[in-house]
Formats: sequence, C-alpha cells, structure tokens
Amino acid sequence: MHESVQHYYGKLLQKTSDLKTSACCDPTSLPAWLKPLLARVSPEVLARYYGCGLVAPLLLDGCRVLDLGCGTGRDCYVLAQLVGAQGQVLGVDMTAEQLAVAKAHLDEHAERFGYANVAFRQGYIEDLAALGLADASFDVIVSNCVINLSPDKDSVLREAYRLLKPGGELYFSDVYADRRLDPALREDEVLYGECLGGALYWNDFEHLARRHGFADPRLVEDRPLSIDDPQLADKLGEARFFSATYRLFKLDGLEPACEDYGQAVIYRGSIPGAASAFVLDKHHHIETGRVFPVCGNTWRMLKDSRFAEHFVFIGDFSRHFGIFQGCGKALPFDQRSAPGTPASCC
Repeated sequence: MHESVQHYYGKLLQKTSDLKTSACCDPTSLPAWLKPLLARVSPEVLARYYGCGLVAPLLLDGCRVLDLGCGTGRDCYVLAQLVGAQGQVLGVDMTAEQLAVAKAHLDEHAERFGYANVAFRQGYIEDLAALGLADASFDVIVSNCVINLSPDKDSVLREAYRLLKPGGELYFSDVYADRRLDPALREDEVLYGECLGGALYWNDFEHLARRHGFADPRLVEDRPLSIDDPQLADKLGEARFFSATYRLFKLDGLEPACEDYGQAVIYRGSIPGAASAFVLDKHHHIETGRVFPVCGNTWRMLKDSRFAEHFVFIGDFSRHFGIFQGCGKALPFDQRSAPGTPASCC
C-alpha cells in the first residue's frame, strides 16, 4: 500500500478540497488560542493539509516532538511555536512531494518565528529505527490522520513506545470504524487514500495500543464523518466512521481498567491556555481549584508526566475501593453531530 498512498497524496491530491470525505477538520472549529499560530503558517502549506484533527496538546514548551506523517508540515510549524526556541520538532513522511513543500518553507518560518527548531526527514513511520532515532528521545509524538494509512500499525505503535521518554505521550488524531471492514474495502485504493479503507475498528485499535504498552488509551474528542461521494458511500454500506483524537501515555504500572483508590487531584490553573480548566480527555474536564476524584491511572497520568507541577495530589494506592462505576466497553464515540450526554466515567 505504500506506493498507492504515495501516488494518492503525492500526485492525485493537490489541495485539501480534493478529498471526498469530511475527514479534514474545519479551521473554524479550532480553539481560539491556536488560530493565531495557524495564521503564521505559509498558505501553500495550509492548502495541502490532509489531517483529520488537532494534534497540539498543551504544555509543550521546551519539548522534543516527533510528527509521524507530517506531510507538508502544517502541524510541525504550529508545534514549533508551542515548543519554543528551546524545543525541537521533527517531521517524518514517506512522500517526497509533500516533504518538498515542507522543506521549501523552513527558512521562511524560522525568520517569522525568530528561531529554527524544525527538521524534516523522509522515511516510513513503521521503521523509524532506519532513521537512527534513539530510544526514549522524544517527550511527545503526534500524528494527524496518518496511522490508518500504514499497512503495519503494530510496528508504528511499537516504534512510538520505544521512542517516547517515560511519562511521554503519543497524542494523535485518526479515523476509526464502528466495525471490522471487509478485505475488499481495505484494499480499495481510493478508500485507502481517503483514510477509510485502512481505518481500524475502534476496539481493535484499543487492544493494539494495550499490547504495545499503552495500557489505558484515552479518547480526547471525536466526531462522526460524512461520506460525501455517493459511490464511496454505496461501497461502504452501513459502516460508520469517526475522526477521533487519542492520547496514549508511556507509563509503568497503568492498569487495564479504571480502579478506585480514593484519590483526587486539584488543578492549579497554571497551564498556559487552560486557566479555568484542564481537559485530560473526554471524561476528565478538571476545573481549577476544585477537588476532582480520579482513578489510579488518571492520578499517574498527571503525577508521572509533564503535568505534575500543575496539580495537587490527594491520596495514594494503599487502599482499593473497586472499579469506577460506568466504565464500560460500549462504542465510545458520539454518534450524532450535535453534542450529547457523555457516558459516565471516573
């Protein structure tokens, strides 16, 4: 599939509007704090953006960030502003035409930002060892609608886990299906290029993540996708697709379920861009100054990561109270475009 994807993204697609689905996110839906950063990115880079979500987590100042499948570099140039002069951003992509656009604007963005902290390398996200990237050398790894295009998702997640520092995270947006797709759909060149044929069944993805060390995948946000092309819609039948952002932490000791140890946290309100509340994931909107009960895994995600100094931690692991009620195994995505009531969780 590598050759097919390279042809689709290097030759057939010339601009965002050439896509046949609603996978690419609407810039008007981005958070207000991100829009000024996006406005400083070259128009040519923006015009050839094919991502499906937002891959700019908070608190990146000074971090070393890896972008898997960086394309023309839109997200890299946004992240460059977030990591600052002391941070670094490396973008990896296999498509020469995409990288040519990204590299052509390196000097322009360095002059605009006042520092040069971005680099691009050509390579496969399944084989990052071939690029000589060292173990535990990145604080955060991001990816925007690319992992579904990989024919070897096992290797992508295994490599991501290898490259992350302890307490680091893989924060990425991608496309998922509500069921396993028929082989004929998975091999269709157009469906694959549109990020549908390679989309994993969401539950298979979560099991895959756990198998490679990411014990508790956290869904940050999601939205249903519309299939605008009638021929593609007819091929796909009743299968439904979702654009979703997950964060996967590299932490020892995470449990496979949300276990209750009577713990809680208090957010200090000190993370830039999140003065009133910090959103860890879809079920953890933590208001500043409020005692917020959490499970053991959430406690560790905050205490053993770059977020630790921004929280007060209450409790320990000396006593277990069972599992948080409502933490089930149903489809986690909202099935309507309008906001619904989320399932209860810890």
